[in-house]
Amino acid sequence: MILPRTNIQNQLNKLRAKNFDESTWAAQVANVLKKDALHKERILKNLEDNTVVSANDFVFDLLETKNIYHIDQIKKICIDYRLRFLNSKYFKGKLPKEALFEIKSLEKRHGTELKGFKIIAPSKLFKLENADDPLLFAPLGNDYFYLIHKWGNDLHPLRKRIMWFFKSFENLLILTFIVSLLLTFMIPDGLFTKQNSTSIFIMEFLFMFKSVAAVVLFYGFALGKNFNTAIWNSKYFNA
Repeated sequence: MILPRTNIQNQLNKLRAKNFDESTWAAQVANVLKKDALHKERILKNLEDNTVVSANDFVFDLLETKNIYHIDQIKKICIDYRLRFLNSKYFKGKLPKEALFEIKSLEKRHGTELKGFKIIAPSKLFKLENADDPLLFAPLGNDYFYLIHKWGNDLHPLRKRIMWFFKSFENLLILTFIVSLLLTFMIPDGLFTKQNSTSIFIMEFLFMFKSVAAVVLFYGFALGKNFNTAIWNSKYFNA
């Protein structure tokens, strides 16, 4: 006796008929899709909301402790790497579908509506769409934040060292000193005087230092730039 081959679609139809009323199946699917669309629309609206929210109603036992960070830890990382920690409203990049999925999953697991989203990202990401390691957070309360999703590319391995010079005025002076010293060594011998001496070198260095400092000050004031400690949570572009 030859057994008939199994038609998977027929098996699916039988299972569906057993679990659901076929006369209302289309309406049930449409209702689920509508609820999902409304849920996504609400999440996007909350991401664009500028209302300050101090805490969300999380079920603490369901949280992953590895994703919980204090504001002091976030502030230090932002200062070290010259990043900003701002309301998601100011983020002009495109949030990936995975981030929206994580928000929906968290809301379902915790039975709550998440608000007050924050994002860590380089300053340019709050104006441009190029992605360099943004991180999406939601407030837990008491200055703690929960990491929801990370996407994009990792930061350059030398970014922390490069941005160290922009942490404070003193650090910028060190950079100005180093650049001036290098430029002084690049001056050909005998360019200004026939004889080289320590006093001539010092004079050339001071000239270079004043020139480099003038360029740095002009750049800083003309473009409204500021130090890492001042911009990490500033929403203003010229900060």
